[in-house]
Amino acid sequence: MKIQRLFQKTLFGIFLLFGVIGVSTSVLCIYTVDTQLSEEYETNSKGIAKTIADASVDIILNRELSALQSLIDQFVEIQSISYIYITSDSGEFLAHTFVPGIPVEIMESDWRSTATVQRSLPGMGDYVEVGNPILAGIAGTVHIGMDTGLIALKIQRAIGQQIYLISTIFVFGVIAAIWLVNLAAKPVERLLAYAVEVARDEGTAPDAELLVRDDEAGQVARLFQYVAGVSDIPKPGHSLPDTHA
Repeated sequence: MKIQRLFQKTLFGIFLLFGVIGVSTSVLCIYTVDTQLSEEYETNSKGIAKTIADASVDIILNRELSALQSLIDQFVEIQSISYIYITSDSGEFLAHTFVPGIPVEIMESDWRSTATVQRSLPGMGDYVEVGNPILAGIAGTVHIGMDTGLIALKIQRAIGQQIYLISTIFVFGVIAAIWLVNLAAKPVERLLAYAVEVARDEGTAPDAELLVRDDEAGQVARLFQYVAGVSDIPKPGHSLPDTHA
């Protein structure tokens, strides 16, 4: 499909515009989904940590560690929660869900802190950990780790649908742009051919359809007729007289 050089830059600009819109929309969508989904998981995990903290006060005070272990085992089945551990006010690990044992990075961390932290555990993955004090920290602290890999997977699924839609719009947009540019280029092609005929003065019949156009192509064609010395120049919207009668 040949495209006139006059419209090549225009078509390139349209492609560039589609590309910029697609990339910027995708980046914004990824950032928005990532931020909102991460905040949602973090908020839910903090809520679960508070629930465990409230429910484990009596259990810890009575030193019923088996019941405490049973409590956190129920919550770890929730999607996105990878591990839970509870420490006492002295730093003792009262219960945890690590198998076969507690990672060194967890044991060396500040068990008093309830701030949200990023953790990378060798052989396990990357996590976001949140905490909540038990009885204002007097009875210990609950810590919950969320798998960032699962969050990333959900983001990819959400973004994949968006990218598919944008790609479809881009493909159809490019096809439509090429068609519209070629449609606009047809009068230019006829005008060029007509200009060549006038310049050669071959005595060919005027292009009636071109001469009666009320756009720029028609104006230039009538200008060619005027320069060529043709007195009977049709006005826009009127038919050219039949020269073969």
